[in-house]
Amino acid sequence: MGHLGEFRAAAVGKLRGNKANRTANTFAVIRRLILAAATLVVASVFGSASYAQSGPFAGMAGNWSGGGVVTLDDGSTERIRCRASYAVGAGGNGLNQSLTCASDSYKFNLSSNVIAQGAALSGTWSESSRGVNGNLEGRASSGNFQVVASAPGFSANISLTTRGNKQSVVIRAESQFRGASISLSRS
Repeated sequence: MGHLGEFRAAAVGKLRGNKANRTANTFAVIRRLILAAATLVVASVFGSASYAQSGPFAGMAGNWSGGGVVTLDDGSTERIRCRASYAVGAGGNGLNQSLTCASDSYKFNLSSNVIAQGAALSGTWSESSRGVNGNLEGRASSGNFQVVASAPGFSANISLTTRGNKQSVVIRAESQFRGASISLSRS
């Protein structure tokens, strides 16, 4: 009869046994829960570390478009429409960029290849409609990029800020092209 009672108790989820067996089972369940919690913590820490290690260009890939204002050497301004394309590689540490902007009387085609090493940025750029090219150097931090593009007889400060699917580009120079202020959205 004892076996029948244990069978019935097991069938309804109640195990008979002494207090020591129930205590041991309770500790086994607690150990499993602690192990599961520790595994979850380790997974989230390593998951966060891999995300934090992604390069500064991570999340920028794709096509962007928008508009803004270009300021010319005589101080006049014109509305411009722009398209940008970003190809990101090297774990988010490499960027190939193409930016084309045009107004009724002005157009520029800017392309660049940039590499990030930590927060430091370096690379090359070219503006095809004027046949100008040079180097760029700068810094990146949390979606903010501050870059100086230089060539013989030309220098421009470029500030780029990316927040999700929105981007702001500000270019300042001392030449025929004084600057531009552009707002882009990912297409």
